[in-house]
Amino acid sequence: MKNSELRKLVSQYKEITNKQKKKHTDSSKLAEKQKEIEHRYFHETGRTLKSDLKEFKEN
Repeated sequence: MKNSELRKLVSQYKEITNKQKKKHTDSSKLAEKQKEIEHRYFHETGRTLKSDLKEFKEN
């Protein structure tokens, strides 16, 4: 998987988390999509997406 595809996954993940914070959303479908993205990211990189996002925020 290319770096651009990984960045796209990260942006989709962030977009879904922002949508979940809103009131009128179907959180079960969004949570399912979020889990799929996390699984795909882990499969490609061997790292968890949440831990990588925390590292980016700290730097």
